[in-house]
Amino acid sequence: MGPRDGSFWAVEAFAGRYQLIDLVGTGGMGSVWRAWDLRRKAYVAAKVLGQHDAATLLRFVREQSLRIDHPHVVAPHGWAADDDKVVFAMDLVRGGSVATLLGDHGPLPESFVAVLLDQVLHGLSAVHAAGIVHRDLKPANLLLDATGTGRPHLRLSDFGVAGLLDEPRMTRHSSVLGTPGYIAPEQLAGADPDPRQDLYTVGAVAAELLTGVRPDLNGTLPTGEGALWDLIRTLTDPSPTARPTSAAEAGRLLAQTTLLPPPGAAPWAHHPDPPEVFDQLPPLPPAWTPTGPAPKAPAPSQPRPSQPSSPPSRPSSPQPLAGSSTALATATSSNPSPSRSKPLLWTAVGSLTGAVALLATATWLFLR
Repeated sequence: MGPRDGSFWAVEAFAGRYQLIDLVGTGGMGSVWRAWDLRRKAYVAAKVLGQHDAATLLRFVREQSLRIDHPHVVAPHGWAADDDKVVFAMDLVRGGSVATLLGDHGPLPESFVAVLLDQVLHGLSAVHAAGIVHRDLKPANLLLDATGTGRPHLRLSDFGVAGLLDEPRMTRHSSVLGTPGYIAPEQLAGADPDPRQDLYTVGAVAAELLTGVRPDLNGTLPTGEGALWDLIRTLTDPSPTARPTSAAEAGRLLAQTTLLPPPGAAPWAHHPDPPEVFDQLPPLPPAWTPTGPAPKAPAPSQPRPSQPSSPPSRPSSPQPLAGSSTALATATSSNPSPSRSKPLLWTAVGSLTGAVALLATATWLFLR
């Protein structure tokens, strides 16, 4: 991989495709980097798996194999391997997670929580339709786009412990997959994957969002009153058969509470302290711009030799030697000197005048 310099991994490109820029997060299966995808010409989140055992690698490969195209799901869209490292890339989500928002703001307004739950359930409908159970829908795995105080946009992420329906679990007795406090009782007991386990987790997360109190390790949830709390109690019923049969049905129950604002509305924005989803990514290093790598400065130009204003004249014919007869003839006939031509002219004029005067005198004498 090459030397590591602070939070920047100094390499040309991971597997010839992903240029790792800076570290943005760490998890149990590896680290997450902001990276530049040379093929897509876009920033991506690159999840790098380092030291791993067979079970971890299998979960990693399973996560990168997911191809769920949905606005509320973050799924890998490429992967690569280089030496002992494996990486897969997904969309870069800039607003942090619901856990970050909860830590910054505390308990969230009911209407805001209702929007988040609606988006989670829409994402889960697509996940379950693909035959997958997420099994770890804690707030840290619910990512947010940076939307400020406007309507949030949530995306499900981290399918590292996801299970396939009608497929035996990778581990049955040695460990429990999921985060204690959020998992359904039957999941804790080792049951095979079932979509209703995810619905239990949705209810546990909703209770935390409304109160700011995390479920304890025994699964004891905070309580409250109202239509939304009635839905939470239905989702977190200890018996799977008492819960909604699907995420779509849970979404219909949510709509019946009348707490879900109409599309585009954000009633919490008028609160004295509205929840706000900030851009959580640090500034790009100097060599990078919002649109990609900074263009390299052009090399200094070398001075060019000066060119003569006009080409030197070439003689039309060889010049005769000075003092030769040819030289003298050329000087007097072909190229007479201006200083010498004027005296000769006046001499000729004077001679002609004298000749005329002489002829006139001779004529006068003859006529006498």
